[in-house]
Amino acid sequence: MALRSIFDAAEVRAEFQNAGINSQFIPLIWKYILSLPPSLSLSLHNPNSEWDDVPSLPSSAYPLLRSKFKRSTSTLHSVFDSIDENGAFVEAVIMRYDTRLGKYGGQPRPGGPRATLCISSQVGCKMGCKFCATGSMGFKNNLSSGEIVEQLVHASCLAQIRNVVFMGMGEPLNNYIALVEAVRVMTGPPFQLSPKRITVSTVGITHAIKKFHGDIPNVNLAVSLHAPVQDIRCQIMPAARAFPLEKLMDALQEYQKNSQQKIFIEYILLDGVNDEEQHAHQLGQLLDTFEVVVNLIPFNPIGTLSHFRTSSEQKVIKFQKILRGTYNIRTTIRKQMGQDISGACGQLVVNIPDNRSHGSAAVLADIEDLSL
Repeated sequence: MALRSIFDAAEVRAEFQNAGINSQFIPLIWKYILSLPPSLSLSLHNPNSEWDDVPSLPSSAYPLLRSKFKRSTSTLHSVFDSIDENGAFVEAVIMRYDTRLGKYGGQPRPGGPRATLCISSQVGCKMGCKFCATGSMGFKNNLSSGEIVEQLVHASCLAQIRNVVFMGMGEPLNNYIALVEAVRVMTGPPFQLSPKRITVSTVGITHAIKKFHGDIPNVNLAVSLHAPVQDIRCQIMPAARAFPLEKLMDALQEYQKNSQQKIFIEYILLDGVNDEEQHAHQLGQLLDTFEVVVNLIPFNPIGTLSHFRTSSEQKVIKFQKILRGTYNIRTTIRKQMGQDISGACGQLVVNIPDNRSHGSAAVLADIEDLSL
């Protein structure tokens, strides 16, 4: 039988319960693994040889760990540094920001350098969005909760992770049980991430949105809207046919009423498709009754996989001005980062980047850590 990840919390709890071992020891095991030097904590050459070194466990726990679990079921394959200072390629992307850059409410922002981890929830994706490289892969398989958490473990060896966004490969709400379990692990000991610093992005799986707040309260919800009307959504996002815009907006109204949280709206701008002034007005009217933050995303090229073009800077700025000025909707423009390592938004695919770029560009202003 294949050994499972020690970070598959539900599996570990079940095995401990069957063996009569208190589950309070599980976070202690995780804490021990996280305290190891990267060369030891990430090694798979002899992953079970040192379970006996974990201190203060009941004697029955050691043979169980050796027979059932690995410290890690994944390895850190490669690290690619982007000239944008954006990049650890581990089926995930580390984004480095400085929260002191830019202003908030007209005042300088507090804080300092920090890192956001963009996490994958699946290998491939069945949503088939035509502007996304991951969608071209089709669906391969779901990641277990432990495989999701291991991305944080690996990334933590490279940077101090402050925020986590589920915006990598896959549709998180299509892997709902593993997503919820992974978030609960990340917000518990020893990781102790704040739920308010975790964001889950979805194309709009309405039945999952309805239970999202109840299962993982205070976690931020981001919706990949990308079009203000149903027909355009269906053209660029085939999954939109199963989740009509009207029903999606009803689900978001219910979510916002129950959670009292603002919602991130992600909107990728495709030249001549959804970036005209009329589309900005349609989007403003659609979101008029919501408390939202709209994040405009210039299209990142994905080679021959798509024939879309990136909107001009003038169009992007005009789109933002309409949302802000006419509809008073807080609107940001996502900085294009990591294209040189194929790590930018929409570019993640099971493929190793061709180039290893190294640079010393300045740390960028924050784009994810919005005060909601």
